Amino acid sequence: MLKGKVFVVLVLALAVAGVGSAAAQQKVTAQDYTEINQLYARYNFAIDSGDAEGWADTFTPDGVFGGNTEGRAALVEFATNFHKGQNGAARHWNTNLVVTPTAEGADGACYLMLWNTSSSPATIIVSTIYRDKLVKTGDGWRFKSRITE
Repeated sequence: MLKGKVFVVLVLALAVAGVGSAAAQQKVTAQDYTEINQLYARYNFAIDSGDAEGWADTFTPDGVFGGNTEGRAALVEFATNFHKGQNGAARHWNTNLVVTPTAEGADGACYLMLWNTSSSPATIIVSTIYRDKLVKTGDGWRFKSRITE
């Protein structure tokens, strides 16, 4: 009988601790946080400088931007058109990055201010929030999906 009680106590302790939950088992290390932060920076610098290939590289090959731009070719086309449409004068500014581990990788969220630097002083074009699904690949962290709200 004592063995049965010990087993029940152990099961309850594990359940309370969240052991067995895939989300609880997923860890995001300090190194992961640093790499994710760099991913956000590479994304911004690439699209603002007109590096459409580099911008698409921040996504998985089947990555989705904005809910309707899906896959590498579509991402490259979007970034090319965005840079041309902004005459190279857009600057993405992200703040307040929050990263939450998930079973698949991590969720990311941050504020976005998109600036028009061709005016003096620079003006805000958009202020919104990015909601991201992040996955760790053989090439490092990538956006699986990125939407704004």
